[in-house]
Amino acid sequence: MKLIKSLFTWLFYIVLLVALYPPAFLIWILTWPFDKRLWLLHWYSCFWASTFTWITPGWKVKIEGKEKIKPGKAYVLVSNHQSSLDIILLYRLFVHFKWIAKQELFRVPVTGWNMTANRYIPLKRGSKASVLKMVQLSEKALEEGSSLMIFPEGTRSETREIKGFKDGAFKIAIKTQTPIIPIVLDGTGEALPKNGIIFRGKELFHLRILDEIPVSGLTEKDAKALTLKVRRLLIDELKKMRVEDGRSA
Repeated sequence: MKLIKSLFTWLFYIVLLVALYPPAFLIWILTWPFDKRLWLLHWYSCFWASTFTWITPGWKVKIEGKEKIKPGKAYVLVSNHQSSLDIILLYRLFVHFKWIAKQELFRVPVTGWNMTANRYIPLKRGSKASVLKMVQLSEKALEEGSSLMIFPEGTRSETREIKGFKDGAFKIAIKTQTPIIPIVLDGTGEALPKNGIIFRGKELFHLRILDEIPVSGLTEKDAKALTLKVRRLLIDELKKMRVEDGRSA
């Protein structure tokens, strides 16, 4: 029965995805001459993605600390990664940012087209040239006033526990002297585990924004220590959230 419900849910999502794409394309056409950061298109993308959490029965979203992300200020936003649902959950923040995401996602029909239109930043794993290009585009986005959104784990966790962090996001933050905001999320890995297609019914998606971490005065040699520090913060906060929400560790 869960499989049948999940298949119908996926079918409905696909129909909704296609139905909501034309307005995104129209916004892109009408605003690209003057909306240099593509703020309006990203805002619509936030609305578009959030629709899935608004209409899915049994899904509740709890967001804490959004006021810590100051309007008009650029950050390097880093979050743990449990599920494909993390993407739509982070869009619920309705703050301006550019995703840094694996290149394969940009080739997906509809969603990939929208990612390209938003000038999100692709990254090809294992390619030094791609990494260099990603860093250049990231620096340009930050200079223009756009935040970056990155999953430092690089991929989804199979166990819901936080995997090791790559230090790329932290090197970018230090090089550009951009403050970091850690974000902890939970619940998505239970609702839709990695490599799964079956939704697991009712679920609380909990998202908590932590305090800004300044990087002024740090140099590239401090990147490893900063990476470990932020990962430890997320691990500790995730444990607290699970206790508060009555989840098993």
